[in-house]
Amino acid sequence: MSGAILRRGDSTARRLGTAFGLLIALLLALGAGALTCALWVDSTHHEVIEELEPAQDANVYLHSRAAIMHRSLRTYLLTGDRNELESYDVARADTFAALSSAQRHATGMSRASFARQVDQLQSYVRLVDQQAKAEPRSEEAVRLTPEAARRFDAFEATNLKLDAQLIEHIERVENRAAAVLEGSTAAIGVLLALAVLVGVSTALNTTRALTRPLGNVERTLGRLTAGDRMARAREEGPLEIRAVARSVNELADERDRLRAIEEERERLSETARRTGVAVREHLDVDHVLDTACVGIGEGLDADYVFVMLTEENSPLVPVARAWSARRGLLPPGEQTIPPVPGEVVREHYRRGETWSLNGLNAQVADGAPLPGAPGSFGSSGLPPQARAAAEDLGLVSVVVTPIGVGEDPLGAVFLARTRPDKPWRPVEIEFAESMATGVGRALHSAVLYEQETHLVEKLQALDRAKSDFMSTVSHELRTPLTSIVGYIELLKDEDTGPLSQPQRHMLDVVDRNANRLRSLIEDLLTLSRIESGAFTSNMAAVDLRELVGSATDAIKPAAEAASVELETHCPEQPLILHADGEQLDRVLMNLLSNAVKFTPEGGRVSVRADRRDGEAVLSVSDTGIGIPAKEQEKLFQRFFRASNATDAAIPGTGLGLTIVRTIVANHGGETEVQSEEGRGTTITARLPIAVTHDATGGP
Repeated sequence: MSGAILRRGDSTARRLGTAFGLLIALLLALGAGALTCALWVDSTHHEVIEELEPAQDANVYLHSRAAIMHRSLRTYLLTGDRNELESYDVARADTFAALSSAQRHATGMSRASFARQVDQLQSYVRLVDQQAKAEPRSEEAVRLTPEAARRFDAFEATNLKLDAQLIEHIERVENRAAAVLEGSTAAIGVLLALAVLVGVSTALNTTRALTRPLGNVERTLGRLTAGDRMARAREEGPLEIRAVARSVNELADERDRLRAIEEERERLSETARRTGVAVREHLDVDHVLDTACVGIGEGLDADYVFVMLTEENSPLVPVARAWSARRGLLPPGEQTIPPVPGEVVREHYRRGETWSLNGLNAQVADGAPLPGAPGSFGSSGLPPQARAAAEDLGLVSVVVTPIGVGEDPLGAVFLARTRPDKPWRPVEIEFAESMATGVGRALHSAVLYEQETHLVEKLQALDRAKSDFMSTVSHELRTPLTSIVGYIELLKDEDTGPLSQPQRHMLDVVDRNANRLRSLIEDLLTLSRIESGAFTSNMAAVDLRELVGSATDAIKPAAEAASVELETHCPEQPLILHADGEQLDRVLMNLLSNAVKFTPEGGRVSVRADRRDGEAVLSVSDTGIGIPAKEQEKLFQRFFRASNATDAAIPGTGLGLTIVRTIVANHGGETEVQSEEGRGTTITARLPIAVTHDATGGP
């Protein structure tokens, strides 16, 4: 029956609802039948226990009391025993009490019988009361005895008849109750069996209806999980399972679609990466434009790519490069689309978003405004020249993305397709925008690089001219300066005659300034050789101790003149360096002259040479004016002078330390400075020690 109810194609809810509805109806019928049977049995039980059996018991008890009353009176009439008369009186009272009780338990069937028994007993008692008043065995008593026996027999017959009727009725009611109970039990059993049958049948049919299509869905999911992209579930079974199968199939289709999009995204990402790498290989504008057009066009399957660049002081933005899928890069004369107004490009760049349109041919044919297009294109449509170019090329779908850096637009990248069945998809538009952004950055870098290259070339030319000028001027100054120094020496030797003291003082001033000028010229020539790459070193084994001694001897007169104490600390063993002795002597003279010059009267200058960690460490310390902390990082720059030295009007060129660091670096060493304004400066040079037999102690 449940198989007929649960028709194939019904929903699971309807199937279960119908089956459970029938099952509930059967259970309700079962419950109603059981309840009805129970109520009827209870009613029957109530009738037997509460009515029939009490009536029967009362009737039997009435008969027994009446029999005692009748027997006691007859015994009294025969024997004259007064005790029997008393027993009669007691039995008479009990009889009527029992009669009264019997009438209370009387039902429709026994009520008339009890009423008749009341009449019969009253008739009997009226007669036997007369006998009780007569003398025992008297004629009066004997005469009344037959009538009394008849009346008692009539009562007894009525009583016994009622007893038989009550017994028969009780048996009939009990038999009927037993029959009803048996029938009800059988009916309940049938209903229960039917309910079980319906439940089992429903369970089996529903299980079969659910498990097979669910198993199909489960197997399909397993195949999809295992990578079978073609797996699809059969849409069978109840509506809900068909809906699940349909959802699984739709999810599989959606997954295939998303996988295709992801594969396309990966392909485009790889294309964008390769194009970006190719674009950045050379910082050349032409290379960037050519590579970008080819990479974007081929990677995004475009039919045309146009790169439009802004031009300084021009209201139009022309095409700088064009590419065609059929012909590749187009020559400048065949770049087919007219320039775009600059205000359109600027507004597009300010928007910061890509504009695209599938179905451009319909818009061009109608001459209508282009939906969402920037500038006048969005309000009045394409100009006639641009419309004609679009029609000639057969453009159907376009993507335009602006390029620029910061707030300045560089132009736009224009991609187009001529195939109506190949509209631009969102993922392609996204990568077109990404690739165009990379092209914009590369173009900006290429333009900046070209500008920087031109600027560097100009600066290099200027620097070469400056170096040439300094070298020429220095050489030209050395010749007259040599002559001046020579004549000063002749005058001091008094070859031309004796000099007065004022004249000799003036010659000392001229000689001192000439030497300063010669030192400046030497610094300029050295700097010129360094910058031109002509600065070379003549390496040989030199003892740093000897260089320190000769330099301190040379600077000692200047230190004594400035009232500056000069100290020297050198080791007893030689410090052999593989170096240019003249250049290291220049390092020492520059450091010592600076220390003496910037140390006030009464100060101290210390020179220390030592061996430390396999290096020769040369340091010159003073107790002079020091260098401000914020200026120390500029100390080795050309022509730099500390602000406190400038304020104190201490002369100098700012080239000495630059030359010192260059010479030390050429010898593979390092230069360090430690200074505190107002407390002095220490400049340390670390130089590699030559590996010699003497230095290392080898054989």
